[in-house]
Amino acid sequence: MRFLKGHGTENDFVILPDPDGALDLPPATVAAICDRRAGIGADGVLRVMRTKASDEVADQADSAEWFMDYRNADGSVVEMCGNGVRVFARYLVSAGLASPGEFAVATRGGLKLVRIEADGDVRVDMGKPVVLGESVTTVSGHEFTGLHIDMGNPHLACAIGEPVVQLDLGHQPGFDPGVFPTGVNIELFNPVGQRRAVMRVFERGSGETRSCGTGAVATAVAAAHLAGESTGTWNIDVPGGHLTVTLAEETSYLAGPAVIIASGELSL
Repeated sequence: MRFLKGHGTENDFVILPDPDGALDLPPATVAAICDRRAGIGADGVLRVMRTKASDEVADQADSAEWFMDYRNADGSVVEMCGNGVRVFARYLVSAGLASPGEFAVATRGGLKLVRIEADGDVRVDMGKPVVLGESVTTVSGHEFTGLHIDMGNPHLACAIGEPVVQLDLGHQPGFDPGVFPTGVNIELFNPVGQRRAVMRVFERGSGETRSCGTGAVATAVAAAHLAGESTGTWNIDVPGGHLTVTLAEETSYLAGPAVIIASGELSL
């Protein structure tokens, strides 16, 4: 099995080129690949398939040649991954499968337009965030209220008064399964200046990660809400680096670094 390894602000992925969808990827295999001791180690797997080869997204085949089939580290199938689609785009261009500039990628969360910027960052149109109300999470016995935001996948973004660096995110934070029946990505953040926030995230299916692209957008939406705003550019600091989120009237954009760091052959 040929693989590559890449990351976006240290949110890392194993990339599996599989244009015809021939690989058998049961959850146990994905989990083994992502195991940081017995496998390659990653927050998830990006399978590179031709869109027309997947019945799930065949309706997007006229607009996007390639489908990002994303799986969490536990093998669960996911709708969308903001950092993942940026790393996916970097791979397509570096492999000569897409031309530099703007192009579309098919995802379970719909078409995503990506662009390689002049400074090397990868920018993706994330679509319009949908705010669905408030909910609560519990971390180490402390309850925090946040916004329930749909980014193609579910998020709960909570501003907290204590420094996020002090939180224990070694265990699944509590949440309301009635609101989030398929689980939720939970962001805890501190507003630290004008249009700037520091964020940590616990991702469903992966645990705490060093960064989360959809979570960064959700955090920007929640931080803007606190500031009485709905548009503008926000700087989101995550343990793995820095992401820029631009909130527009009808969509949102995520930009940051995305790199390919290794390639090889995997035997499992």
